Amino acid sequence: MRTRFRPDRQLTVRMLATLVLLTLVYAAFVAALVLLVKSVALVVLIAGGLLFAQYWFADRIALRAMNARIVTPEEAPRLHGIVDRLCATADMPKPRLAVADTELPNAFATGRSTDRAVVCVTTGLMRRLDTEELEGVLAHELSHVAHRDVVVMTIASFLGVLAGLVVRFSFYSGTFGGGRSRDNTFPVVLLVMAVSAAVYVLSFLLVRALSRYRELAADRAGSILTGRPSALASALTRVTGDIGRIPTRDLRAAQAFNAFFFAPALGAQPSVMHLLATHPTLQQRLDRLAALSTELGEEV
Repeated sequence: MRTRFRPDRQLTVRMLATLVLLTLVYAAFVAALVLLVKSVALVVLIAGGLLFAQYWFADRIALRAMNARIVTPEEAPRLHGIVDRLCATADMPKPRLAVADTELPNAFATGRSTDRAVVCVTTGLMRRLDTEELEGVLAHELSHVAHRDVVVMTIASFLGVLAGLVVRFSFYSGTFGGGRSRDNTFPVVLLVMAVSAAVYVLSFLLVRALSRYRELAADRAGSILTGRPSALASALTRVTGDIGRIPTRDLRAAQAFNAFFFAPALGAQPSVMHLLATHPTLQQRLDRLAALSTELGEEV
């Protein structure tokens, strides 16, 4: 789908490099499985089923989990009005819009294609942000839709999920497997578990890096679309600050969606955790937006 969202070549190169590394890791993993195991059809079938369900029903799963509902222009005129303007500017189809009734200030985009895309915002977000700030957040989410980021992340994480399943499958087959052949197969089971665990860790780190690049790319593309990086920076600061004041126990239910949220539902984290984070640090995002504001000659 061609839209007026401008690509960020530097970030695109980084994302492509990450995907190439993932492909190499996964190719080595598949080759090792072929050499070490006679058949992993059951594991592949299970992983394939999970991938299909995640891909095909992503919008329904996400909306149900967040207790969100699709809203009409009559029910949410402000929300629809902003998205109408942004979609016209971006020359892209308008996604369905949903609202989740929760004080957690956040937003996310989901759906397997532009035709099935949904952009969801929370009542807490709409209550806290002014129109320009909300426009910045929605432009960020529309960038995810235009660039099919949900599909990219689903595919990128597939073999990591497969590797995790192989670890579990190998463990249980080795622990509860048949008696006489157990001594012969146990070394193979251990080797498969070791390879699968290594692939899982590597793919996890690469997918998290890809997720962080994806967020930076959406920040840039959305801000270029609106022409107001400062509005998105203001929204980021406000949302992150308010999330930081929410008790950690109240954030746990939403943390499964961190990879898709506009801002992660996390409290203060030690710096070492940034390597495992789904999003860049707030300061990194603000620095990029400040540089873009200067580049665009925005008057603040």
